[in-house]
Amino acid sequence: MAERLQKVISRAGIASRREAEKLILNGRVKVNGIMVTQLGTQVIPGKDKVAVDGKVISGEKYVYILLNKPKGIITSRHDPKGRKTVIDLLAAVSERIYPVGRLDYNTEGLLLLTNDGTLTHSLLHPSRHIYKTYIAKVASFPKEDKLDKLRAGINLSDGKTAPAKIQVIDIDREKQITTLEVVIHEGKNRQIRRMFEAIGFPVKNLKRVQFASLTLDGLRRGQYRFLTEEEVKELKQYSKM
Repeated sequence: MAERLQKVISRAGIASRREAEKLILNGRVKVNGIMVTQLGTQVIPGKDKVAVDGKVISGEKYVYILLNKPKGIITSRHDPKGRKTVIDLLAAVSERIYPVGRLDYNTEGLLLLTNDGTLTHSLLHPSRHIYKTYIAKVASFPKEDKLDKLRAGINLSDGKTAPAKIQVIDIDREKQITTLEVVIHEGKNRQIRRMFEAIGFPVKNLKRVQFASLTLDGLRRGQYRFLTEEEVKELKQYSKM
């Protein structure tokens, strides 16, 4: 059965679907020896020969990896400034994998990586409402009326946030730090940091500890593991919700 060209490229682990579209538009993809630049192009997997930058792609097994990302690491395959990326931590993985979403440079914790472009697209689609749990340490002591603004949704430069679930875990009077559990389902750029900046309590430390049903249990900072078949099956159920 025919499929969109960008989907075939993504499923082969060459690039995410969005990046595959850019490859096509930039004239880097050929089908049966002919350059293709139309995003609507349909191909038949296993019959049509698809090449990216002159290299014929083939079916590649899907891999799903859970990484406990440290601070000071870029969530990207490459960094123009030469900084260390999450892919550098996964040098033993031969498949061409991509992060599912992002954690910013100074945020640590749970990051999912895969070459399954279809699952990535589903998990990141705004309609899926995949919940992510963070532990945030913020300056000073935000009162409940301030936190209620975040629980209701707050206006940021790129729109109003969806209601967040927030619970105070610890208050350190000596260090002037409050630790909170924050649960959101959106993925705006630096969202949690910007949310707390908006109410006047900047984030000092941020760690993602859960994504959907996945947690960091048993993983030290910088370590990774492959998901089990059951975990992959459960993720795919989340992506259909």
